[in-house]
Amino acid sequence: MKIAVPTRGTVVDDHFGHCEFFTVYSIEDNAVQSKERLDSPTGCGCKSNIASILQEKGVGVMLAGNMGQGAVNVLNASDITVVRGCSGDIDELVQRWIKGEVKDQHILCDHHDCGNH
Repeated sequence: MKIAVPTRGTVVDDHFGHCEFFTVYSIEDNAVQSKERLDSPTGCGCKSNIASILQEKGVGVMLAGNMGQGAVNVLNASDITVVRGCSGDIDELVQRWIKGEVKDQHILCDHHDCGNH
């Protein structure tokens, strides 16, 4: 299982489409085996090829903060489950997800500059 988190520094980036980079975690036997940095494409996340890149890497879950419905649709079409409403330190977030403590909050981006895509 692989999990991706839109990242800024060491925390969840509040805006998936413009994150600094993605952190991709490999999970086996309910433990983090490795993590890697994946640079974010330029431009809007839902209009880039990031979903197909993540799918090729074997990512099955995206733990995100805010995300527009367009991005959710693109990720879902690539067999990536989206969990919105995440925040805080990325390593702590992934540990909480492994424990089953993180659920989708159905938070959609409604920033004026992203067009709720």
